[in-house]
Amino acid sequence: MLIVGFVLLALAAPLITRITGQDPYTYDKTALDPASGLPAGPLGGISAEHWFGVEPLTGRDVFAIVAHGARTSFLIGVLATAVAVVLGVALGASAGYFGGWWDRVVGWTGDVLFGFPYLVFMIALSAVAPPSIPQTLLLVVVIGFFGWPRVARVVRSATLGVARRDFVRASQVMGSPAWRTLTRRVLPNLWGPVVVVATLSIPERIGLEAALSFLGVGVHPPTPSWGRSISDAIGWVQTDPMLLVFPGLALFGATLAFNLLGDGLRDALDPRTARDGAH
Repeated sequence: MLIVGFVLLALAAPLITRITGQDPYTYDKTALDPASGLPAGPLGGISAEHWFGVEPLTGRDVFAIVAHGARTSFLIGVLATAVAVVLGVALGASAGYFGGWWDRVVGWTGDVLFGFPYLVFMIALSAVAPPSIPQTLLLVVVIGFFGWPRVARVVRSATLGVARRDFVRASQVMGSPAWRTLTRRVLPNLWGPVVVVATLSIPERIGLEAALSFLGVGVHPPTPSWGRSISDAIGWVQTDPMLLVFPGLALFGATLAFNLLGDGLRDALDPRTARDGAH
């Protein structure tokens, strides 16, 4: 239910902010204390008009920032996961099925990427990328690319098990082309592990986008982002701690919900877990 709530919040963010009359780009200096620039009123300026309070100095509505930040985080997290899953399934399944030199190349490449300081690379790439390249697209491609080795390992292991089953061996004996057997016989039987690893990968990608935005190399301002909201709130945590609470809770809740969903799916789809539960 928590995931459904976040998804609905992200999808309906423009409608919600239109109804409330607040958006993440509008400055409202009337909601601030003229002397200090801090939110007027207790708890960061929480009121019937500003449900999560307002941002110091600008008066921007924090609820609108969190709602639109959900769109940014979920978009990048889901699309980057899709890139990682497509690459991981293609490389992992082919490596597990064909074996030999191709398996060694895929495994070696994955090991290199596992040990590669990809966070530093992402920071450097985001800093030097031409302005003509949309930052969201760049984040999706880079985060997704560095995420495929983990997916490939899971898919390769599952492929080795499926490839030994009788219906796959029968297809091979009947002379079916290798790629046809892989795509028609093996891949349809990998959906369980793929769904689980994809679900568990989404919160990791959301967290990585937040980390990059926190470091200032994620999506560019003024596009709302949970990571940049948390980064901006650090400077105000002593005087306006509520500015940190709501973006932090949103990021924590989203990652926790997806992790719990992934664990639940893994338990439901793993026959060994089902047998252990029966005993």
